Amino acid sequence: MLAKVKSSSILGIDAYLLDVEVDISPGLPHFSTVGLPDQAVKESRDRVRAALGNIGYEFPVKNITINLAPADIKKEGSLYDLPIAVGILAACGLISHKLLDEYIIVGELSLDGGVRPVWGALSMALAGAKQKGIKGIIVPKENAHEAAVVQDICVYGVSSLPQTIQFLNEEQIIQPTVVNIADIFSNHYQYEFDFADVKGQLHAKRALEVATAGGHNILMIGPPGAGKTMLAKRINTILPEFTLEEAIETTKIYSAAGMLESNLALMTTRPFRAPHHTISDAGLIGGGQMPRPGEVSMTHNGLLFLDEILEFKRRTLEVMRQPLENGYVTITRATASLTFPARFMLAAAMNPCPCGFLNHPVKECSCSPQKIRNYISRLSGPLLDRIDIHIEVPALKYNELTKIKPAENSAAIRNRVGSARKIQQGRFSKSKIYCNAHMNSNHIRGFCQIDDSSRKLLETAINKLGFSARTYDRILKVARTIADLEETPQISMQHISEAIQYRCMDREYWQ
Repeated sequence: MLAKVKSSSILGIDAYLLDVEVDISPGLPHFSTVGLPDQAVKESRDRVRAALGNIGYEFPVKNITINLAPADIKKEGSLYDLPIAVGILAACGLISHKLLDEYIIVGELSLDGGVRPVWGALSMALAGAKQKGIKGIIVPKENAHEAAVVQDICVYGVSSLPQTIQFLNEEQIIQPTVVNIADIFSNHYQYEFDFADVKGQLHAKRALEVATAGGHNILMIGPPGAGKTMLAKRINTILPEFTLEEAIETTKIYSAAGMLESNLALMTTRPFRAPHHTISDAGLIGGGQMPRPGEVSMTHNGLLFLDEILEFKRRTLEVMRQPLENGYVTITRATASLTFPARFMLAAAMNPCPCGFLNHPVKECSCSPQKIRNYISRLSGPLLDRIDIHIEVPALKYNELTKIKPAENSAAIRNRVGSARKIQQGRFSKSKIYCNAHMNSNHIRGFCQIDDSSRKLLETAINKLGFSARTYDRILKVARTIADLEETPQISMQHISEAIQYRCMDREYWQ
């Protein structure tokens, strides 16, 4: 007696289809699972046996072999419980084989026959939608809304094994789960923080507006208590709206990592991650025996904030070079080589010296010049080159703290940022990028043309400050964003000048 059930599995953040083949033959009672299963997959034997017994079915006392094909890819997790149980019942003639080729089945079983949620339902639905002959996917009810974001496949949410059996035997009708994408996006701007709370710091706010409008990385330098962290926590409130493609990309990562909130169909606000400075290389960039996404991938299309960036281990910071430049991370292990998307906006904060009071208007710095140089050099030149904007966040004066006039709120800034991003989306409509920060050399040549006066200004700055070729490109990208905020098609000398002003590490500290 042989039965085949279609299922799916996650490799990295992407899903692939597999067959759960169940063979029941006469012989001594034995249950074996082949196809490179991990311990969680092997333990499905006991969960399936208990679940079948508790819903009134007799577990076959025969030789049972489960093959997870393709057999040369390692299988992890408990999502095969439901297809294994269905396969055993089908092999025993208790479930019709008619629909088994038309549906993907995934789910973990509880001992009473209930179906528990699994990771990666969105990726599995995407994989199923690409496969010919697949009509739908059967997932735990808690995962149904997430999977239903994929419009090209019918998604059926089940809460128990008996319900699944009745559906496959055409004894019960389950309505496909449907989600309205427009409704999901309608209520997504609910933030705890607002830029209206920030007193003063107009220069820093302007720099953050430019950074978010173009997706540029930004570094804030200032004494303790100047408001660097306060500003960073509010960057997310002015980031532009998710496009549907960006939302699906990010949701897929969180779903595969098991970090998507329960019953959440789609992430509609950009992720904000702020790891502690004790994080490991693997925690930041991703890793493990079977590679998992790290913080840089969990922040894909969102904001990664590194507070006190110089307290991070230098080696940990250096592993960010590739994702900052390329927008993805490739992790190679003996068992697999996986690529994770990692196109994010980096915001970092640091003190100007070990004591924090260099150039403070009142407090005196106690650090020697050598000590300051050693401290600043923890941030390497190549990594600094990949940060487009460096700004100083000075300590506030009393009259700025006590101003009664309210500051501009996040909604007003976000509207300007959104308008600039729409210009960029039109500009890059034929490319796979969303903002100016992601431009390559060809884009810069095409969209960042400058006049003679701007060219002379740049030449002077490069000769005087020793900017690298990468810094030259990044100044042009920032200038392009400043022009977009003003809705100006041509980059002017004013835009170039402002972009150069956002390189304070090159102009002061690094020199």
